Amino acid sequence: MSTDQYHEPPSELSEETRTFARMCASLSEEAEAIGWYEQRIAVEKDEVAKAIMLDSLAEEYKHFSMELEFLLRAKLQWRETAKGILFQHGDIVQHGEEAEEAAEDVAP
Repeated sequence: MSTDQYHEPPSELSEETRTFARMCASLSEEAEAIGWYEQRIAVEKDEVAKAIMLDSLAEEYKHFSMELEFLLRAKLQWRETAKGILFQHGDIVQHGEEAEEAAEDVAP
């Protein structure tokens, strides 16, 4: 079993921590795949191939979103921070500062 996703010995990590690490790795992989599909779609001339890639991209969006939701449910401080940033109008950085401050009292 590969342990590249761990920075500590896996045998010393709880099952919950190992699951969390796997989901973080999956989220990163989905984000990378989204970037790849965006590039491929941008240059693809064949409309059938492009349609297939667009369908695949939609799957990656779904997977990324499900993995993100799993992680946000696992870490309440992360979820509270995200609530203050995601789907808000206005200055993203300002929302980030406010959300971080508001989530400080939530257990990590």
